Amino acid sequence: MSAASSDGARRRNWREIDGIVLLDKAAGMSSNHALQRARRLLSAAKGGHAGTLDPMATGMLPLCFGQATKACGALLGSSKAYRARIVLGSATDTGDADGIVVAESAVPELSPDVLERVLAGFTGAIEQVPPMYSALKRDGRPLYELARRGEQVSRDARQVRIARLVLLEASGRELSIEVVCSKGTYIRVLGEDIARALGTCGHLGELRRLWVEPFEGEPMVTLDEIDAWTRSDGAAGAHPRWLLPVDRAFPGLPRIELDQLQSLHLRQGRVLEACGACPGTGLARAYDPEGRFLGLVECDGAGRITVERLFVPGAGGAEPPRT
Repeated sequence: MSAASSDGARRRNWREIDGIVLLDKAAGMSSNHALQRARRLLSAAKGGHAGTLDPMATGMLPLCFGQATKACGALLGSSKAYRARIVLGSATDTGDADGIVVAESAVPELSPDVLERVLAGFTGAIEQVPPMYSALKRDGRPLYELARRGEQVSRDARQVRIARLVLLEASGRELSIEVVCSKGTYIRVLGEDIARALGTCGHLGELRRLWVEPFEGEPMVTLDEIDAWTRSDGAAGAHPRWLLPVDRAFPGLPRIELDQLQSLHLRQGRVLEACGACPGTGLARAYDPEGRFLGLVECDGAGRITVERLFVPGAGGAEPPRT
């Protein structure tokens, strides 16, 4: 066999897969590594992830495949929940257990009243300075690249919102907390700031993302489970229960049922006039007569519907079917 034919034999047959996978990311791998491994297992032609998890962190990482990649932006702006273990008395360069200890400090006696008062001060709108070990860029270069070279640059504080902060356990030099927060919140920084407010230093010993809005309470799947499925049910052409439909990213929006002609016109990007299916004003989810999700539309309250974002392949230039 020639080298060219050998390469062709090894070439993967990528498939068009549309949907969302709520991956339970394992510790020790980057979010992109987890995405690419899942993508290879599914042979998915196109994929992306919504919200990066640090390598040491575990938990929910939404993976978007095919048409669902268009929903990544909406998921990135969602609220998230975490469970974290803060180790008091030592700080690391990365702010978590993967880093090198750069400072140590005595841990004062921490009464329940002190813990309650300090944690209450981190609830609501707070200011955070992003860490050097982050994907934020300065002059086109990620900050973590500069940090690895020992460089420090100034970072502007950003406002984030902590909707819920609960102390689960306080034992010796460790605190376990549960956090519900807005996008852009660095739990590593929150842990360091809490330790500082308690009169010491600290870093995250563990971090687990519990959910990403709107998937609170939804079951997750591991890479091992995906691998097992591809070797059994997947080989038989079954649809995995953990591949969620694209419209699950927009559960709070009203649903619009369109007829066949309206569906065709919408796929072509046309404005629908005097549409009786319009529920009112604002965004809505549009479906064709077979119940297939077409995309997000904007309703003006007078029956006029315009396309906001289509989630169907080949949209925008489809020709009417010949009869």
